[in-house]
Amino acid sequence: MSRDRRLSEAPMPLFDADEAVAAVLPEGPLPSYIRDHRKRLRARFLDGGATAMPDYELLELILFRAIPRQDVKPLAHRLLDRFGNFAAVIAADPHRLAEVPGAGEAVVTELKIVEAAAQRLARAKVMNRHLLSSWDAVIDYCHTVMAHRETEHFRALYLDRKNCLIADEEIARGTVDHVPVYPREIVKRALELNASALILVHNHPSGDPTPSDQDVIVTGQIQDAAQILGITLHDHIIVGRARESSLRALGYL
Repeated sequence: MSRDRRLSEAPMPLFDADEAVAAVLPEGPLPSYIRDHRKRLRARFLDGGATAMPDYELLELILFRAIPRQDVKPLAHRLLDRFGNFAAVIAADPHRLAEVPGAGEAVVTELKIVEAAAQRLARAKVMNRHLLSSWDAVIDYCHTVMAHRETEHFRALYLDRKNCLIADEEIARGTVDHVPVYPREIVKRALELNASALILVHNHPSGDPTPSDQDVIVTGQIQDAAQILGITLHDHIIVGRARESSLRALGYL
């Protein structure tokens, strides 16, 4: 790694005593206080997993790979101060991550790799499976992919005649409180995929998954368009930070 790259990963100077050793270290063996700390954290993780580790320590384990010659604990705390918790840090927009002092390209890339891995693991639990009998896995997947987005995203899960997932597609992205959705495009895509049913999913960045009047109206429009073509709309799930709403459970479908 070049000297310029190392400097680009270094955090901005702060006055916190806790962050006094945040500078990139010169070449050579790591000081024992960093080397031993990293060894202890890795051992704890391998012995007991992530359950007993606070968010900042789990972040440190990820940051070790991105910044091999620096005390990364101050950066872990800065990320948590900015975004709130581990999941929100991992899901944060790359541009917002890069605004945090010390979060250079290597850090952002490492965090996005972890996010992609989490999404792929969650998706594997629902792909090609009977979704109506794997509903908890569906909800877990929706939360993993959408709960911490800072703008509204709208997805459609397309199912075959056996209610197995055949496609999961992002339909649109919007603002903090609105996402444009076109019922005709959703149904047209279902026909292209030869889907027999679908599940709609979108998030509320506010954290409150209570459906808005517009959510209910759009859901009704999509259901009407789908029914004409013999396609079943099983549900519309609205994802919040800590919980979700089902328009079917609420009586709108």
